[in-house]
Amino acid sequence: MNGMTRRERQITDIDEIIKILDTSKVLHLGMVDGDEPYVVPMNYGYTYEDGKLTLWLHGARQGRKMDVMRKNPKVFFEMECGLEPFEGEVACKYGLAYSSLMGRGIAEIIEDVETKKDALSFLMKTQTGKDFGFEDKMASVVGVIKIDVLDFTAKHRPIPKK
Repeated sequence: MNGMTRRERQITDIDEIIKILDTSKVLHLGMVDGDEPYVVPMNYGYTYEDGKLTLWLHGARQGRKMDVMRKNPKVFFEMECGLEPFEGEVACKYGLAYSSLMGRGIAEIIEDVETKKDALSFLMKTQTGKDFGFEDKMASVVGVIKIDVLDFTAKHRPIPKK
């Protein structure tokens, strides 16, 4: 992945990165449909095990998103949290404080019902903080996407000190 321009804003502490994953609720999933970019906002779940980040998404089993990923599984994602506008003395000193995470990965459409049930549990835990179980029938009717994250960067822009 290309280097970050504002290195002083980079987050490398995994605990801070996990806070972004736990706090953000929408992931913006970028794909390439032929020669055209395509971005979809989605709820997500995640697992972080042995230094490996995996993202879990769900949605309809059919449609443009699934068609695009079948043709080209390379994806890019972005999420943000802690959005707080701030003012400045002049227009160019106004801005937005935030924390963000973005990266690239390989998407896989999951068909195995047991893996789907696990994925849906990860998603609900991330979104609600609660544990949920799923029956085979519930998991079999939804599309589940696993993203094996290849690399990612995190960033924090604080409110400037006055």
